[in-house]
Amino acid sequence: MRIIIGSGVALLLGGALVWALRPEPLAVDLAQATRAPLEVRLSTEGMTRVREPYVITSPISGTTTRAPVQVGDAVVQGETVVAVIQPASPELMDARTRAQAEAAVAEAEAAINVAEANITRATLALEHAQSQYARGEGLARAGTIPQRMLDDLRAELEQARQALTSAEAERSLSMASLTRARAQLVGPDALDLPGGTAGECCVQLRAPLTGTVLDIPDRNARQVTAGMALMTIGDLRDLEIRVDLLSNDALRLRPGTSARVTRWGGADDLDAVVRRIEPAAFTRVSALGIEEQRVHVLLDMLSAPEDFEGLGEQFRVHVDLILWQSDDALQIPLGALFRQGDSWAVFRADAQGEVARVTVVPGQRGVEHVEILEGLDEGDPVVLFPPNALRDGVRVVPRDNARL
Repeated sequence: MRIIIGSGVALLLGGALVWALRPEPLAVDLAQATRAPLEVRLSTEGMTRVREPYVITSPISGTTTRAPVQVGDAVVQGETVVAVIQPASPELMDARTRAQAEAAVAEAEAAINVAEANITRATLALEHAQSQYARGEGLARAGTIPQRMLDDLRAELEQARQALTSAEAERSLSMASLTRARAQLVGPDALDLPGGTAGECCVQLRAPLTGTVLDIPDRNARQVTAGMALMTIGDLRDLEIRVDLLSNDALRLRPGTSARVTRWGGADDLDAVVRRIEPAAFTRVSALGIEEQRVHVLLDMLSAPEDFEGLGEQFRVHVDLILWQSDDALQIPLGALFRQGDSWAVFRADAQGEVARVTVVPGQRGVEHVEILEGLDEGDPVVLFPPNALRDGVRVVPRDNARL
């Protein structure tokens, strides 16, 4: 009996010692392999812009009045006057040029006086020729003078008429010369200042489309030349988005790729689609001083214009490009994966809390989760961010904040 009791006590003491020396289970974060929607997206920043902006340019050289519209004003096609161009003011003359112009005026006035004197002399000559011809006609009918003398009187009368006509034309020419000479003396103060009511001498430019004034380089009255940009007009209901992607990321896209516009300032996300991937890349230096080859990608807005009311030209937005998506994908958090040689593995826990290393085949990777093609079943618990001390057969317990 003493031997039996002693053996029992020894067994109890040995069991207690084994239990006391048994390692404590590791506290880890656990997650389950679940089936849920999964998408692979590429997040980047973009810039909105009007798809078809119109740059209003000056068709002629002249002086534009102060712009009748401001940035942000709505304009109507063919109705709203967006710019008025008046004739340019003449330049100021130096002393020599003004003296020459004044001399030209005096010369033209003198030429008019000469023309007036010539007209007076030609008028008197014509009156004398008319009286001579009238007397000659009476004498010719009476047979006093021969017909030849009457013909001479008729020729003298016609010459007097032509001389008067020439003198009058000379006076008109001199008056035109005087007008031209006086025009040389016209200075800037002689014309109406810009900003007055546009008359027949002015050009009124009307809006080529219904939209909004996006930019006016200078609203003030100023000298403009033909082809100079006056303002830009666009339709804010017809916006597109331009994003700059690394060339290797752009290769993952195709026209028609879906996208979401987030953090643009509105309550809901907006839908967009890739329209064009430009074929030529450009070099840009990053904030770290690294040269990057980037590509412009253009996206069309699919949401109704009422949904993105308030967005304007050159607004910054965030864009999520949907590269791949599935409505039912077996997935685990990315933090459960780790490298095992050339493959990937996870630690899977059983019902008793013991873990075993399991090789898995990952598929598409999202922002936080990864698709599992082989190696796990739905509901299998896996260890997140496994510590270095974790080995096969080690018991684990979930932390209080374990994610399930």
